[in-house]
Amino acid sequence: MTLITESLLHSLKAASLLPSAIIPAEFNPSIDLSVEYPDKPITHGNLMRVSDVKETPKISFTGAPDQSYTFMLIDPDAPTPDDPKFAYWRHWVVTNIKGEGNADVAQAGTTLTQYLAPGVKDESRPHRYMFLLFQEPADLKLSKEDVGGEEFVDRRSFKVDEWVKKHGLEIVAVNWMTGAGDGWKES
Repeated sequence: MTLITESLLHSLKAASLLPSAIIPAEFNPSIDLSVEYPDKPITHGNLMRVSDVKETPKISFTGAPDQSYTFMLIDPDAPTPDDPKFAYWRHWVVTNIKGEGNADVAQAGTTLTQYLAPGVKDESRPHRYMFLLFQEPADLKLSKEDVGGEEFVDRRSFKVDEWVKKHGLEIVAVNWMTGAGDGWKES
């Protein structure tokens, strides 16, 4: 196990994301998932403000060239960490991404849910945002109807664990950030 993998797993456990309904206790990432907003890389839970995440991030990874992947960005803390009644909030879903390594997953795959920038309110404690990469079974064909609508209210309460199981997806990579409003002040 590499130092980067150990650091990631430790950060996921400390944030109560490992284990979870999505990430099993025995999870051991097989791919490094790079997430970068303009000039700001995401690294194991670092804090990002709403203004930092307005633009679609660049996502890159190197997987098996003959394999396809599904990527998603979700929020387990919607609408607030104290009342996550709308978890998991679906911010972005891209499928059928070829494994040869991609600087822009939205161009390389099929976007089922357009990127919606995190919008944590200043009065909320910071949210945890999960960037997830799943290996797809052979010949998986998904459409927008498989995830739900693009409207704001359609994105809430996405049952990621059920969706992943239904489509035979296997988690292979995770990255995550903490998101806060621009005016949020740590107490």
